[in-house]
Amino acid sequence: MLSWFVRRTRLPLLTLPCLDCPSKSATTGRGRFRVNANRKLLDVWLLVRCVSCDRTRKLTVHERSPVSSLDPAELRGYRVNDPALVASWLLDPALARRGHFSLDWTGAWRLDTTPVPLDQGWPVRVEVVFDDPVPVRPDRLIAHGLGLTRPQVLHRVKSDRSLSRPTSTGFTVTVLAEG
Repeated sequence: MLSWFVRRTRLPLLTLPCLDCPSKSATTGRGRFRVNANRKLLDVWLLVRCVSCDRTRKLTVHERSPVSSLDPAELRGYRVNDPALVASWLLDPALARRGHFSLDWTGAWRLDTTPVPLDQGWPVRVEVVFDDPVPVRPDRLIAHGLGLTRPQVLHRVKSDRSLSRPTSTGFTVTVLAEG
């Protein structure tokens, strides 16, 4: 069995209309939070910037939350702009729904493969593991990994799941011999 890994190379862009220009993309840049305290209540925002005009916009992470309700490690992460915390919030589907944005993963991931030995007996099983929830279509991923066209993938690959539906969870496929 071969193991392939889908890895994030950078944070994805946000598909989010800018308020000042016609751009529809934003980035977290280096990843910064803004924390504002009002007595014992805390507001936390993730700052994003338009890729065209550099305008800053805030995405609400916590609004009027009691300081005591937050984990001290998480609170410290907001103060020091922890990159792992930025990534976890950016990849959180609930934040995307509240902030009315989607993620553009174009160019933000790579596929690490082991080559298929030509002398190995067919069929070959391939296990695909996702390190981060990168949504990709299995047929495109397999075509890229094996150097095949997508129609060839549909004829040579057997799987329990649909190969044309995007997924961000691991799966296993069987690649049949040419013919």
